[in-house]
Amino acid sequence: MNDKKIDKRTFEFAMKIVQAYKFLVGRKEFVLSKQLLRAGTSIGANVQEAQAAQSRKDFVSKMAIASKEARETLYWLRLLAESGFFNGDSSLDDMYAEIRSIINIITRIVKTTTDKNSR
Repeated sequence: MNDKKIDKRTFEFAMKIVQAYKFLVGRKEFVLSKQLLRAGTSIGANVQEAQAAQSRKDFVSKMAIASKEARETLYWLRLLAESGFFNGDSSLDDMYAEIRSIINIITRIVKTTTDKNSR
């Protein structure tokens, strides 16, 4: 497993999403690509907000939002891929692997932090 910090990983992933957005717009796909851009870049923004949380509850809330945005991003990637918009783009497999990894990491962070709150 890649041991980069989640904030760095989500930023790097957002950069990949921006590139995917540009690729899709070049293929004249404007609606779904905008959804992907919004969700895919929101993950890292919420992780950043969580790092400045005012309480553990606030931290969990922001990370839970990041988790939801990550899952939404996976949905848009799947929809675009299965609709044929990513034909010829070899970065799709890497994006799938990375978003699944991000989802797993954020889920563990939320679960661990929530478990600490219940003690």
